[in-house]
Amino acid sequence: MEITAAMVKELRERTGAGMMDCKAALKETDGDLDQAVDVLRTKGLADLAKKAGRATNEGTVSSYIHAGGRIGVLVEVDCETGFVARNEDFQGFAKDVAMHIAASNPACVSRDEVPEDVVEHETSIYMAQAAETGKPENIQAKIAEGRLEKYYKEICLLEQPFVKNPDITVEELLGEMVSKLGENMSIARFARFEIAGGGASC
Repeated sequence: MEITAAMVKELRERTGAGMMDCKAALKETDGDLDQAVDVLRTKGLADLAKKAGRATNEGTVSSYIHAGGRIGVLVEVDCETGFVARNEDFQGFAKDVAMHIAASNPACVSRDEVPEDVVEHETSIYMAQAAETGKPENIQAKIAEGRLEKYYKEICLLEQPFVKNPDITVEELLGEMVSKLGENMSIARFARFEIAGGGASC
């Protein structure tokens, strides 16, 4: 199938990936746009893993204020060089992450940061709930494990569906930015403030 400039343009608009990456993904998937999006998302996470060991000593602190000043977020997003830190796409990504945090109120960046006692407490609740089903113990364990996974996806920033595009997670969005800008990046920490409400920081 012939890969047209219009197809490449549409894929770039949907993913933010580079022109050559879009063209290669479309060739790989014989022009199927949806499959090409999946290829680029997978590549983004692969690039993220490949670059994960590289130091991120530069970056930006971005902010987002919402609801007439009732919710505010500060987030630190790191990268490798000052050049990328000043890049418009990188700055836009940091602002999008801050906006996502304001809307979704995660408790921490990743599951590694969830305190062990919290995990144990949640697991005990899910095990007790599973026991109420009367199913065999091995099934109960799987039910509890599934509920714990769901809990992580609700409270961990990287695992939450991105508010502007719920088809991808924040981690997948991060992977796409790593692939696009060619540097290791990380969401280091954030603080969320809410008047007369709950706030989270990590």
